Amino acid sequence: MDFGRPHSLRTSFKKSKVIAPLHTGGPIAVTSDGKRLITCVGTEALLVDVDTSSEICRFKGDETSITSISITPSGSHAIMFYSSLFLRVYEIPQMILESSSTRVAWSRQIPRAHDAPIHVSTIDPTSSYIASGSADGVVKIWDIQGGFVTHVFKGHGGVVSAVLFNFSQRQTPDGIIKTTELITGSVDSRIRIFDLASKASGGGPQAVLEGHVSVPRAFSVSKDGRWLLSGGRDSVVLVWDLLTNKPVESKSSKKRKGPQSRWVPDMVKTIPVFERVEALSIIEDPEILVPIAGVDHKLCFFMAGEKGVVRIWSTWPDKVLVTLEGQSNSGDMTEDAQEQRQISSAFFIPAKSALVTMHADQNILFHSLKSRTLTRQLIGFNDEIVDTAFLSSSGRSNKHIALATNSHLIRIYDFETSDARLVSGHTDMVLCLDKSSTGHILASGSKDKSARLWMSSENQEWGCIAVCEGHAESIGAIAIARRVDASTPNPRFLFTGSQDRTVKMWDLSTCSFASPQSLQSTPSAVKSLLTHKAHDKDINTLDVSPNDRLLATGSQDKTAKIFEIDYVMTASGARGHLKLIGTLHGHKRGVWNVRFSRHDRVIASASGDKTIKLWNLDDYSCLKTFEGHTNSVLRVEFLNRGIQLLSAASDGLVKLWNIKSEECMTSLDNHEDKIWALAISSDERTVLSGAADSVLTFWTDCTEEEIEEKEAKKADEVLKEQDFLNYLSLQDYKNAILLALSMDQPGRLFKLFENIRSSRMSNQSTNSTCITGNASVDIVIKTLSPVDLSRLLRHIRNWTASSKTYAVAQTVLHAVFKLRTAEDIMTAFGSTKTVPVLGELDMNIDENTESSRDHDHRALKEVIDGLVPYTERHLARADKMIQESFIVDYILSEMDAGLIVGEENGMDLDM
Repeated sequence: MDFGRPHSLRTSFKKSKVIAPLHTGGPIAVTSDGKRLITCVGTEALLVDVDTSSEICRFKGDETSITSISITPSGSHAIMFYSSLFLRVYEIPQMILESSSTRVAWSRQIPRAHDAPIHVSTIDPTSSYIASGSADGVVKIWDIQGGFVTHVFKGHGGVVSAVLFNFSQRQTPDGIIKTTELITGSVDSRIRIFDLASKASGGGPQAVLEGHVSVPRAFSVSKDGRWLLSGGRDSVVLVWDLLTNKPVESKSSKKRKGPQSRWVPDMVKTIPVFERVEALSIIEDPEILVPIAGVDHKLCFFMAGEKGVVRIWSTWPDKVLVTLEGQSNSGDMTEDAQEQRQISSAFFIPAKSALVTMHADQNILFHSLKSRTLTRQLIGFNDEIVDTAFLSSSGRSNKHIALATNSHLIRIYDFETSDARLVSGHTDMVLCLDKSSTGHILASGSKDKSARLWMSSENQEWGCIAVCEGHAESIGAIAIARRVDASTPNPRFLFTGSQDRTVKMWDLSTCSFASPQSLQSTPSAVKSLLTHKAHDKDINTLDVSPNDRLLATGSQDKTAKIFEIDYVMTASGARGHLKLIGTLHGHKRGVWNVRFSRHDRVIASASGDKTIKLWNLDDYSCLKTFEGHTNSVLRVEFLNRGIQLLSAASDGLVKLWNIKSEECMTSLDNHEDKIWALAISSDERTVLSGAADSVLTFWTDCTEEEIEEKEAKKADEVLKEQDFLNYLSLQDYKNAILLALSMDQPGRLFKLFENIRSSRMSNQSTNSTCITGNASVDIVIKTLSPVDLSRLLRHIRNWTASSKTYAVAQTVLHAVFKLRTAEDIMTAFGSTKTVPVLGELDMNIDENTESSRDHDHRALKEVIDGLVPYTERHLARADKMIQESFIVDYILSEMDAGLIVGEENGMDLDM
């Protein structure tokens, strides 16, 4: 076991990508081109790029929840309503920001926009007005540009549940009429239509439609302005003819002469859809409808609701044309699972012929209506990540990433695009994952007391091929056979560890791993070869050695055990046996993880006692103990041909260790909670860490890049040092000073100024007109850039603090104050940190601007605070020396006077 064999050590990993929460609940909004989303994480709104599933920026709020979000059709502004009753208008950045942590402040805010919380809002097609409906039954229309109310509509019988602008051209017997209407719905089940152009109604609705028996949640109007579709929680969609014209007597008609009539929409059809409707929209694009409904289609629409699927309906006849499902239904689902699938809102994106649906489990799905497939899925919130694994598919290694979270669904992410899919099969929370050596088989254990095997089909969809059932408690540990060769291309067995303190061995020889079509069939039941009581407490971890001969277990009983595996194929079938050959004692707390080395006969264990131990598999003695974590170590992995270790702990850190020296090479910090999941790619270039904070971090090995950067920097420094010496020999002080400042070498800079000052002291007559002693140096100080000036002042502050260097520092400081103005100095510190400018958009990112200014003011204050006391001290010392020189002068003068008197008296002084 030569851990010091020659091989380059990995010393540095950089954060290359992060999958963090994108939506934790609340409203969402989609831009008209479908490229960006606004979602809610806690009390903050996020702007998300759909193609990369990454956060672009955040919108500054007031720490209260967001109740409604709308985006203008032009995509330039977002309007948000808060539970604090504020209305805020934000400009959406059209350029890429420097950091995703940028917080965009509002360009306009209106306090107390309503007297009750606002739950629904919509913007008109011209991006000029927004309608908002509140819980007190009041609807207001706002001018977005001016920020004032144009209309107020009262009289709704409770909470306003839906609002829609109807700007269309309606064909009537009198000709084409342009309509500007607002359609509203409320909990009194009535639909009201308000004419925005007419004042004759006195603020009341021009029509009240009754037909629903529950809350109407969605409206849609055809392009010709004739048909209105309304869907509600009474599980029906109503079709209204807006061109119906019936004489209706009103208060105003009694005062007018002649016949009076106004249009009253007529309900022409009721379509039972057998689920609560949360969203619907009419689809009139022939490219979408012809492949679905043929050329005779008439008034087709999509609707979505409690069943979690999107259905495209035809009105005449009323039937379902297409059903779009977000995930495959594995059969029986619990009530909680069915509730999590419900769709709370949906958006039709005509530009992409796509549908965007938001589900109750915070997942956002994108469906293509042309191909009628799920094109992309964003997982809003992963909750606590408990395990992860790299997977291979279609012959490509590390193509997918599997996540186990606080859910019965397994998350499968595409490594490159972060597109996600949910794999169903378990009925309770998945606790552990493992993969085969090739990565094309995934094994999972769950609280439903079962384990499952998964494979990817030709279309890269993962499905269950086998089920292992038999444990009496939850399965918290799983390990699949590692050995893969020509004789055994697929794993032969599987081990599971449970809270029932037993280990089961499962025979996988009967499973079909070759045919992708097997994913469409019922998963096969796997036979258990043995059940062995391994520990006295819960089993936390399992691992199989690379040659499939040893099994390691770790438990809360503070021990890890090594078993010999005996797997034999006979004519009657497979036989399995476990024999305990060693027990690893030494940990003071439960063992959370064990891992065999693939290159040495050693095994590593991670424990709740904050340590990692390395054990010899020959005599089961402890070889090394690694200490450094401040909390329980939860995961450990071998790296770099077994000469290094990676560990993850409850302190939120991933640590990289050198086994030979037992020292920590680096700590990776991007989590705020326990890191339960740790995985390494097959090429060991990428490390995954997943934590209880719902953050999955990708760490990429940058050791070679860092070495190359250091070598390049060192070579550049050598060249610059040679240039500096050349400038000094040529007495080119200007370039010498600028180069020393850019190299950030205050020692060389001080020597230069000291030499100049010394030459000035020796040649005072020639340099009397120069402040520093050299005219070219004065010119350099006078023309220094703001950044270089701030660097020079910082160096002067440090030099002033020492009695050996203060004289030179005061000389240079005197030159700076003589040659530069106070405005120059303030500008110098103001230029050290820039604020990104977003074209002509005044983003009013005042939080960043204020923090930048505070930083600049603090930096200038630190320099002044460092200069003033030391300068005063040196000045006091100089004053004292001057005073003492007066005394010396006085004594000498007195002595001279005494000598003169002595000579007059003829006294001979023996000097």
